[in-house]
Amino acid sequence: MAIDKKAGKLSFILLIIAFIVPVIMAKIALENDWFNKASTNRGQLLDPIIEAQDLLQGAETKWHFLYVIPAMCDAACDNAIYSINQVKTAIGRESDRVNAVFIATETSDQSALTKIAEISATQVLQQQKENVNKVFKDESVNAIFIADTLNNIVLKYPNTPDEEQAIMDSRDMLADIKKLLKLSRIG
Repeated sequence: MAIDKKAGKLSFILLIIAFIVPVIMAKIALENDWFNKASTNRGQLLDPIIEAQDLLQGAETKWHFLYVIPAMCDAACDNAIYSINQVKTAIGRESDRVNAVFIATETSDQSALTKIAEISATQVLQQQKENVNKVFKDESVNAIFIADTLNNIVLKYPNTPDEEQAIMDSRDMLADIKKLLKLSRIG
């Protein structure tokens, strides 16, 4: 009888430990950021979002790949233009819901604008440099952005001169835009 009581107490204590230890471990993991908090986007989620209504006036009500053409279009710029075109093509039948928008300022490289003019289904919006700076504030414009149908810039992708890395970033952009299009009924 005494052995049964000890076995019963031991079983009860082990049962309590089996339920409490995982809860304590989960709390410690949350507090110490030991895992990715259910983030499935591959680009950098902008928090807070950038409201770009002034910048995207005249753009259609669609999802947008957005790129600001720099003063000197180097390898990173060429990769960005190429990536945006390739991702837009790779979207397939949903490509009519996405628009490639290039922002040109008075200082933008004209050779880049010539390359963009050769690509079909793109839109070039002329903006003043000060307007671009006002919209982006502290955020660097040396990146590719995704803007939603309400002209809010929500995701950012690095702009790299390395061609292999640019291809990997393009895959990330494609995965994110496909997910956004799947979840969105607008645009």
